[in-house]
Amino acid sequence: MDLNNKVLVNIIVPEINQKYDVFLPVNKKIGSIIRLVNKSINELTNEPIAFKHLYNEETKELYDYDVLLINSKIRNGSKLILLR
Repeated sequence: MDLNNKVLVNIIVPEINQKYDVFLPVNKKIGSIIRLVNKSINELTNEPIAFKHLYNEETKELYDYDVLLINSKIRNGSKLILLR
């Protein structure tokens, strides 16, 4: 795995009371990342839950679907919140 093109973040999912440490690709749009994370959570929990909103825990910023991760303020160690 080429870690130069990924950031390690902590994703908090309050609805299911879970936290995940995840490597995210910097060259993907936030919308694609949300879909990938949803797929992973659905596989882990066996529940078809669709989360749509990704926030920065510290700044409360809502990330736009069309922004590339590399152009956002998401960096290694960021804590993100995933909500419906």
